Amino acid sequence: MRIRIGVGALLIVTAASAVHGQESPAASIAPSSLRSSLTLEAVLQSSARFAPDIIAALARNRQAEARALTAQGAFDTVFAVEGRSRIAGYYDGTELTGKAEQPFMDNGGYVYGHYRASRGEFPVYEDKAYTNRLGEVKVGALYSLLRDRLIDARRSDYRLAANDIDITRFETKATSIGVQARAIDAYQKWVAAGLKLKAYQALLALAQDRTHGIQRQVKMGAKPDILLIENEASLVKRQAFVIEARQAFRAAAVKLSLFYRDEQGLPILVEEGRLPEAANAFGRVRTDPAFNLAGRPDFAVLLEEIDKATVKLALARNDMKPRLDLTGEIAKDVGREGLGGYSRTPLEMIVGVTFKIPLQNRKAKGKLAETQAKIDELTVKQRYLAEKIQAEVTSIGIEVETASQLVDAAERERTLAQRLASAERRRFDLGSSDFFLVNQREESATSVEVKLIEANARIAAARAELAAATADEDALGLDLRSPFE
Repeated sequence: MRIRIGVGALLIVTAASAVHGQESPAASIAPSSLRSSLTLEAVLQSSARFAPDIIAALARNRQAEARALTAQGAFDTVFAVEGRSRIAGYYDGTELTGKAEQPFMDNGGYVYGHYRASRGEFPVYEDKAYTNRLGEVKVGALYSLLRDRLIDARRSDYRLAANDIDITRFETKATSIGVQARAIDAYQKWVAAGLKLKAYQALLALAQDRTHGIQRQVKMGAKPDILLIENEASLVKRQAFVIEARQAFRAAAVKLSLFYRDEQGLPILVEEGRLPEAANAFGRVRTDPAFNLAGRPDFAVLLEEIDKATVKLALARNDMKPRLDLTGEIAKDVGREGLGGYSRTPLEMIVGVTFKIPLQNRKAKGKLAETQAKIDELTVKQRYLAEKIQAEVTSIGIEVETASQLVDAAERERTLAQRLASAERRRFDLGSSDFFLVNQREESATSVEVKLIEANARIAAARAELAAATADEDALGLDLRSPFE
């Protein structure tokens, strides 16, 4: 029975720490309050709360939300103040201007408010700088009629940022599903290793219990001395089984500690005494028979990518349109008449139109063709992914059914093997059987017991894989809230 060098090294460090009365740097031993049987639900709950991969994914989700806030900043109200004064020369005019501008959320234009006040004299070519004594108040707006009417760069950036939030959430879900699936696998392997260890310990106990009877029979001359040597060889062989099984169990406990953590998020090395009862050892992963394809995060991410490409396509089509903007402005000077004369005092209303079109427009044409090709690519990928997911779920369903049949067969085989071993021990005690045969029967029964453990582990693993393939969050015990939020 082999384990990886890295795990073996970690076990050596753990053992060395225990010898010197120190705590292992890799994981902590469960306190007395955590000495009850460890359930799969407890592992999944701990993993969902404290797994570093899930916490990191949640942090990436917050980054995407922050980027969306940044994109929304393009619609912020902007306030500006500008002042200028002639400090030398023939004219002494001074002008102060304040302006606030608010972009439209549903159009590429904007609305603005303007206040301007001036003093002194200006040259004739700056005649528009004059205002009345209390200044000029102006309100205006620009409204896009063709290009930028339905979508523009600002709105597309914001919509793409919203798509990125959804994508990050789906990726967080995918990460969480992967972590929980690995947590279930680690738990089930820990349980399987623990049950195998118990089976081999029980096999060793049978030989140890029989040792005293053999020694007494040999001493009385009822059995030959060679039987003691054969019994000793059997004991050594079964002790080796126990040592290897215990090594595998400790290695599995180390891997499980990556998912089972304390309230500080530190790994916990689970002891042998916390193994659950054999009847419910592997936990019950109950999957929902109703599978929604859109629930798969990788499929949902692909849908979001298509939506992003659609937004870019709309933006490229927008850039193909000519620009036709309508502007409107109302201005009124207030206060006593200034140096500019009475012409500033009446209410002013100004309407304007701007028309602009690029003649070749090759940039927009190239972007349009590129985006359309991207949508075609993503559509093909979406169709293939749907077929792949359906095939994966069907294949796992077959595996679950096969594993169930193997469990039934293994249970019948175990019953028969245990009856044979029990009968052979009675015959040996009565002197009707030999030592070799009773050993063979017992080891065969243990081998079948191990086989049944592996069959149960296989069906549990298949059900967990099915829960991951169908993105069944309830079966995986998912709670995507971070403990640090």
